[in-house]
Amino acid sequence: MASERMFNLTSASALFKIKYEKLSENVYNSANVLLGRVKKTYNFTGKELAISIPQSFSGGVGSGTLPKANTAIYGDARITAKKMYAVVEIDRESIKAALSDEGAFVRATKEVVQKGVESFMRNLSRALFNDGTGKLGTSLEVASSDAKAATLAADSDGNIVIPIQDFKEANFEERDLVDIVTSASAASGAVTLSQKEIVAVDLDEANVGDPAHNPTVSIKGVSTTNFEDGSGNLKSAEIFMQGSKDKDPQGLKLLDKSSGSSYGITHGRRWKSVQKAAGGSAISTDMLNEVMLKVKKSSGKSPNLIVCSFKQYEKILNLLEDQKRYTVQTRSGLKSKSGADISFSGVEFMSVDGPVGIFPERFVEDDRIYLLNDNQIHIHHRPDFGWFDDDGTVFLRKADSDAYEARYGGYLECYINPCFHAVISGLSV
Repeated sequence: MASERMFNLTSASALFKIKYEKLSENVYNSANVLLGRVKKTYNFTGKELAISIPQSFSGGVGSGTLPKANTAIYGDARITAKKMYAVVEIDRESIKAALSDEGAFVRATKEVVQKGVESFMRNLSRALFNDGTGKLGTSLEVASSDAKAATLAADSDGNIVIPIQDFKEANFEERDLVDIVTSASAASGAVTLSQKEIVAVDLDEANVGDPAHNPTVSIKGVSTTNFEDGSGNLKSAEIFMQGSKDKDPQGLKLLDKSSGSSYGITHGRRWKSVQKAAGGSAISTDMLNEVMLKVKKSSGKSPNLIVCSFKQYEKILNLLEDQKRYTVQTRSGLKSKSGADISFSGVEFMSVDGPVGIFPERFVEDDRIYLLNDNQIHIHHRPDFGWFDDDGTVFLRKADSDAYEARYGGYLECYINPCFHAVISGLSV
């Protein structure tokens, strides 16, 4: 009987997988609207994935005489997998305390498991609305004559308080570990500071909308010389999620591109999004209709999802008098891997092709709105995405610690065909 009660990593791992596979999948499909709507597949094998993109009509046409045939132009999009992980720690004593009751073991790990997967989805959402660089923000660069503080300050615990010039609140969370690439003009020269902890985020809410608005993050384990030049003036430094510099999956910022390339295809007439620079104007139904029709004209399909910042969502709520509820099901009502079906509710915009849901997303910049076709966004996963159990156990013993860790994630890439989407930037906030 004693052996039946003995902790066994194999049996506990099976329980872990059985109990939490559905929970993990549910979190994946409900982390945000876009993640719940985009296509997902789990059969990406081989070194890379090639996707053929038609960029012209084929054949020859004409009247009067038999025309000469010609071939179509095809772009060759190349997809390579990016590595994304979340690691959670499970205290050994908590597991031991629940050996006699399966339910107690589940309760002992549920919070750790759910928060770990939620954190993974938070990071994936961050990447999905970014540019693939992994950058969270850039520290402010000011000269001594600038109206803002010319030097850095330290808080009462000695943590350096860094002002951020392109601040996006969703990108910065307490307890995140970040890498910092400092400026070559800083007193210490260009260096990379690895795995530094964010200990506080200050939104400077009292000065929102004022030129003196100065949101900051406090980071442990750095020195003022990493951010100042020899005269004490603050120089710029880029802040990245730990280990992520230039290693994120592709994100929606590729819709800003009108030159260069994405997935190996040069941006041009048949490989470019519709881009609207609002120039400080307020969002309007006229602007939404204009951009929506441009997408339909260029691609033949209208966007079926509008994702915007909370700032713009508030303006749209005030703009649209006839506010309706709009339910969006996961992948047109199809069941997810776990059998769960997720839906979202939001405001409805009537396009030429019918109603389009409008949803706020905290990873979208305040002055920005995306008009998307979720059928043209596809997350390609390699097989066995989820909890790592290749060694027959989800649990790995931590060195020099009375705990185990479990790893979640895998290898994926986000494929976004820019022709079917639009971005409005520079809106008034």
